[in-house]
Amino acid sequence: MGTRGPTHTGIGMTSDRTRARMVERLRVEGIRDEIVLAAINAVPRHIFVDEALAIRAYDDAPLPIGEGQTISQPWVVARMTELARSGGALDTVLEIGTGCGYQTAVLAHIANTVYTVERIGALVAKARRNLQALKIKNVRLKHGDGSSDLGEDLTVDAIIVTAGATHVPTALFRYLRATGRMVLPLANPDDAGTQRLTVIEEVGNGYREQTFDAVRFVPLLPGIA
Repeated sequence: MGTRGPTHTGIGMTSDRTRARMVERLRVEGIRDEIVLAAINAVPRHIFVDEALAIRAYDDAPLPIGEGQTISQPWVVARMTELARSGGALDTVLEIGTGCGYQTAVLAHIANTVYTVERIGALVAKARRNLQALKIKNVRLKHGDGSSDLGEDLTVDAIIVTAGATHVPTALFRYLRATGRMVLPLANPDDAGTQRLTVIEEVGNGYREQTFDAVRFVPLLPGIA
């Protein structure tokens, strides 16, 4: 999933106090939305990583989750959620790229309903186990191709894409409310190999793109596995 430039290591324990230290570090590093920080504090990240990596669960770094994928670093999860909220309430959210379910769980503490799509079957099973372990009930998890039309009847306040896109997945716009926003890591056409968190909002008869932090995500791929 996602990371940004230099990362910082944490205490490497699974206690509530360690999680609170991670949240304080995120606050120092520029995350301002206290509702997002509270959601991060409420989700035990060590649940979402292999037991052998639990000691590193609260480092501000991505970690492998299998299938060539990673759990995004906490700062990236917080920043994307903050950009999606933009200071307002979220009723429904569509997440493209469930991974192990960590970002999903954070969103579930903020939104009433989270629809999440993952293309890799083994990760769908892993995410389902993790979310069930935390008794999270407001998530609808689908094994599918999130890079194209989902064939679903839903309308959402925000779309978060947790994989690097070379172009905006416009097929997903049909699910977005007129006042909603899409947040995704988008490749910079002027600088190959770089991505920036990008927010897309409907403005009049078109869409406005705003670019933010430099990040690095695995690619958004079509199909299912």
